[in-house]
Amino acid sequence: MNGGIELETSSNKQQNLETNRIPVSIVALAPGCKLHFALQSIVQSVKIVIFSAKINVLLPFGPASIILHYLTNHHGVVFLCSLIGIIPLAERLGYVTEQMAAYTGPTVGGLLNATFGNATEMIIAIYALKNGMIRVVQQSLLGSILSNMLLVLGCSFFAGGIVHYDKKEQFFNKGTAVVNSGLLLMAVMGLSFPAVLHFTHSEVRYGKSEVALSRFSSCIMLIAYASYLVFQLSGRETNLYRRIDNEEGSESNRQNQSQSQSQNRAEPEEEEEEPEIGLWESVAWLALITLWVSILSEYLVNAIQGASESFNLPVAFISVILLPIVGNAAEHASAVMFAMKDKLDITLGVAIGSSTQIAMFVIPFCVVVGWIMKKNMDLNFQLFETATLFITVIVVAFMVQDGSANYLKGLMLILCYLIVAASFFVHVDPTTDDD
Repeated sequence: MNGGIELETSSNKQQNLETNRIPVSIVALAPGCKLHFALQSIVQSVKIVIFSAKINVLLPFGPASIILHYLTNHHGVVFLCSLIGIIPLAERLGYVTEQMAAYTGPTVGGLLNATFGNATEMIIAIYALKNGMIRVVQQSLLGSILSNMLLVLGCSFFAGGIVHYDKKEQFFNKGTAVVNSGLLLMAVMGLSFPAVLHFTHSEVRYGKSEVALSRFSSCIMLIAYASYLVFQLSGRETNLYRRIDNEEGSESNRQNQSQSQSQNRAEPEEEEEEPEIGLWESVAWLALITLWVSILSEYLVNAIQGASESFNLPVAFISVILLPIVGNAAEHASAVMFAMKDKLDITLGVAIGSSTQIAMFVIPFCVVVGWIMKKNMDLNFQLFETATLFITVIVVAFMVQDGSANYLKGLMLILCYLIVAASFFVHVDPTTDDD
């Protein structure tokens, strides 16, 4: 009897579970319920993406810039409004990419984060290239590299060193820095030869040889970056980085690095969070935000020259300093936060990894796009800009070669960026080739 009762109760439970599942399937099949569920998910997604971030209070500056463009002739105000309006869009672009990364895995998600983290710079560069503003393209992309390597990395090292002052130093995987430094030096080589060829007047065909060399070098740099992505996705980088860490450094440094790396690997698993929006919602938001960024970028680029005259600022300072700081605002904040959480490996991936992607992918990509548009976009960034990039890469390579970070290194990088900013504040393009 008791066995029969137990069988009856278990069968009743199974029937109850089945009956509980029936309404869900009915809801899924009913068109009206489908529409209600879709509307509810859209409203929830809008609440999360638009109204959950405090920085979105700056969103009205975007439409205001478009209205002011047609109602007034104040290019400086239009430039400022569009510049401020792009800041929350860049931050939300990073957020949506992180939501997509939760569905694609850490490796692909990291590449997506780096790629769409630079989407703002790419869109601004393409619009400037379309308008024939080649120097703005070159200087804005150069400024993105400089701000990531000096300002972002410097603020991260400084903030992390202050928060973890009792540890004296923070450690990161030096293999990442070695590979990225090599790629950045290759990018410097690709940018140097067209400039040297031009200013030494050693071209076979004046004005054409440097463009041809730039296009060939851009294709080589794109192949190198594609090889780097394959190397990353294959998982071989982990063994290489581990071997570098084991072969170099003292025993105490190796223990500290392995302890720091094990903590960095363990913490994301402990703090793993569920995505707040769905995959297709992330894709839709990504397309929508990218479209809005592209619209504002057009008004931003058109107002650069007028803003330069209104504020009495060199176009070089606006392109190298102001535009990259806005475009990299989200990356700046995330890199500093990761450093304060003692996750310097992620910080280096955001700062130096983003610089590597701009130097090895975005700049050559713009040269190829200019080739298609029949614009003479080349890798001749002029001697002043090329020398600045070369010195910056050397300084950062020396700073990260030992795999450690502290607040003094961060302060030195920030001060170096202030010197660069002051240099471009007093820099104008030469009017003739002889200059």
